Amino acid sequence: MELRFISEKTIYGISTRTNNAAEMSPNGKIPALWQSFDESIPVDYKGGERVYGAYYNYESDHNGMFSVLAGFDGQSYPSNMDIEQITIPEGKYLVITHKGEMPQIAIDAWTEVWEYFSNENCEHQRLFSTDFEYYPNGNEIEVHIAVQ
Repeated sequence: MELRFISEKTIYGISTRTNNAAEMSPNGKIPALWQSFDESIPVDYKGGERVYGAYYNYESDHNGMFSVLAGFDGQSYPSNMDIEQITIPEGKYLVITHKGEMPQIAIDAWTEVWEYFSNENCEHQRLFSTDFEYYPNGNEIEVHIAVQ
């Protein structure tokens, strides 16, 4: 876990609105969102494009509704798709990195986030502004949590 200052970044993709309670059930929307993204957006990994998952428009805290965008930093996508664009704001982010098999590394990284911020003695305060996942490659995830 490390603290990093991240520059502003624009990503493009598709989104849904959900909450953590729904995602803990078999009816979670995030797996279907990623499946749709993977099937419809051609990411040019060899050309340097990378995949991101953004969490934003938080209603409150980890108990409220939020939006999730499965996206990438490329700009070439099918014209028949309703592509959204969001800008990840520059700022301080606590970064949790995991390597291994998907989706287990994402589950493990987010479990670490929840455990860290549920500890009343944690060093950083979560902003619930914009958080994001960055996938440098197919078996690594960096979860960036906006902090004060």
